[in-house]
Amino acid sequence: MCSMSHPEIPHTPHTDHPPAHRSYDGSSGESNDASYDGLVAEAVAAPTEGWDFSWFDGRATEERPSWGYARLMGERLARVESALDLHTGGGEVLNLAPKLPPLMAATEGWPPNVEKATRLLGPRGVVVVAAPDDAPLPFAGAAFDLVTARHPVKAPFGEIARVLRPGGTYFAQHVGPASVFELVEYFLGPQPEARRGRDPEVEAAQARAAGLEIVDLRAERLRMEFHDIGAVVHFLRKVVWMVPGFTVEAYEPQLRALHEQIKEGGPFVAHSTRHLIEARKPQS
Repeated sequence: MCSMSHPEIPHTPHTDHPPAHRSYDGSSGESNDASYDGLVAEAVAAPTEGWDFSWFDGRATEERPSWGYARLMGERLARVESALDLHTGGGEVLNLAPKLPPLMAATEGWPPNVEKATRLLGPRGVVVVAAPDDAPLPFAGAAFDLVTARHPVKAPFGEIARVLRPGGTYFAQHVGPASVFELVEYFLGPQPEARRGRDPEVEAAQARAAGLEIVDLRAERLRMEFHDIGAVVHFLRKVVWMVPGFTVEAYEPQLRALHEQIKEGGPFVAHSTRHLIEARKPQS
């Protein structure tokens, strides 16, 4: 299983407020054809660019973390003079912030998202930089008061520490271990090695090794429900690293069996995992 970008699970970038469960907002959530072929055709026709998950309204739900990342991020952005948002996707989450600092930059590695983020964030004065996820950050040292990230592929703690000013903060929501693995392992079978990745304590140790001090670390396991096979197909087409190389044709037997399972037994239930991490660069 390959690395997750942005979000292992792309969550709909709306405000972090109740209810505790949300639909992926947008469409009517009702298919004109509830047959396997109709649901799959509808999912395959749906666009997959960006991190807007509104297509899932009425078709999939996901419990959200209790801390409310977007709100907390917005509060921090309003208090600083300079900030960097890593792996910004299409800029949807950053754009929720009511107030951005005078100097605001964002990085993104996937060209369609770079274009989308530039259109969305450019009018707010954000400089969107196309940067590979695994490359050094294209910024000078001690350039930012705050670095944020929502579901980065991998937090480059050494680079984060380098670009933070003394006293600056890294504030992020990361995908946790074995996130949505009920669905991953339905298609791929057991993934024991991948299950051990993204441990929050390991990541905290990596941050400390880079010279950062851990201020806060919290983790939660959150219920997801897929209500029809179309939602499963669209999810796997959009979140391409969950089942690498996924196509409807390659996995048709499993998809048809899962369609019958959902029809007879109700939603397919999985669990996402998330952790909130806040780390500070010492003053000296």
